[in-house]
Amino acid sequence: MKRTYISNICDGDNCKVQGFVENIRNKHTMAFIVVRDITGKIQITVNKTESPELVETINKITLESFITVEGKAVKNDYVKLNKIEILPVSISIDSIAEPLPIQPDASIDLKMDYRWLELRNRKNQLIFQVQTYITKVMRDFFLERNFLEIHSPKLIGAASESGSDVFELKYFDRKAFLSQSPQFYKQMAMASGFERIFEIGPVFRAEKSYTNKHTTEFTGFDVEMSCIESFNDIMDIEQELIVEVIKKVKEKFGDEIQELFNQEVIVPTVPFPTISLKDLYKELEEKYNYVLPDSEKGDLTTEAEKLSYKYVKETYNHEFLFVTNFSKDKRPFYHMRKDDIPQGYDLIWKGVEITTGSQREHRYDILKQQAEEKGLGEDVKFYTEFFRYGCPPHGGFGIGIDRLTMLFLGIGIKDVMFIFRGPNRLNP
Repeated sequence: MKRTYISNICDGDNCKVQGFVENIRNKHTMAFIVVRDITGKIQITVNKTESPELVETINKITLESFITVEGKAVKNDYVKLNKIEILPVSISIDSIAEPLPIQPDASIDLKMDYRWLELRNRKNQLIFQVQTYITKVMRDFFLERNFLEIHSPKLIGAASESGSDVFELKYFDRKAFLSQSPQFYKQMAMASGFERIFEIGPVFRAEKSYTNKHTTEFTGFDVEMSCIESFNDIMDIEQELIVEVIKKVKEKFGDEIQELFNQEVIVPTVPFPTISLKDLYKELEEKYNYVLPDSEKGDLTTEAEKLSYKYVKETYNHEFLFVTNFSKDKRPFYHMRKDDIPQGYDLIWKGVEITTGSQREHRYDILKQQAEEKGLGEDVKFYTEFFRYGCPPHGGFGIGIDRLTMLFLGIGIKDVMFIFRGPNRLNP
């Protein structure tokens, strides 16, 4: 008999159910077993007098053991789980479970040690169903707009964007690095005439950050497109993407997200509010008395990010904010500049930066000069070579899939990653 997923079981079905034992009440004449699979839960009801051949197996079952049950599904209004139960003809134990080493109130670090056990519940499984769907919607969005999907190398011979925040490793007889961004290869694709590309892949950052939004390895969704007129074209397609993702996630999972995470999924209106960094700091100072020395106003501080959410909600009743006009000292060398101002932006959602985007500098001489300004001339020579033989104007952005999921559900980065990596964690 083929397996039946619990969510597909109907009254009268002869079915085969496989799953983890969530609860068991083994009484003198009756046994009640709750079995859980990825789609839901169901009660197995055993009358020991009528099925004495099952008693020995039932007595061996422990919580979280994996079992296979064959039997008939019948309607029973007294059963709390969907008013349906299975009357089994056979029960087999596929894998017996030892007593669990963690409890629901365990610390987050202990839960990370036993991540595979922590993931065995509906709430955690919803996280990854949402994340899977986010990625699908994003991929479909760009495929429908004639983007190509590429897969760039993660082992590289030079530091991706600067000389810091990269993991160095031995590569046979020479030094190599783990890529902290597919940026250079995205732009190589523009010089290759691909015109529109995206990539979904791992990103590595050697940052000793211990916040609820930082990790040393995450999954990035990167986009690059040619023949733009300004970085506003990049902002336009990103906000269109964000609306599409949130709208579809709300339609598919909005009710469950509200029920399990107490988070309302709000579809944003367009255009998203936009403000220059200078004007944002002015607003934060006037409205919330947030004062910084001028020397720190070239970039967004973490506190300013948080306050920006309060500002955009109160001013525009919106969750998103584009911030532009960062200091060139705080932006990568490959960002195009106009009047010495980098032509790019950060996108802030709920007070957390989810994207840095920009128009790139595609003119070889200027790009080479900007790299040398930051002391990166020789380190990025392989990259600047892409622009010696003609390259269209282009730009792009990158979004962290994990951080996006985190903000959808209102939880920390450790909870939304299948396996978290941080400065102090390399296991499991």
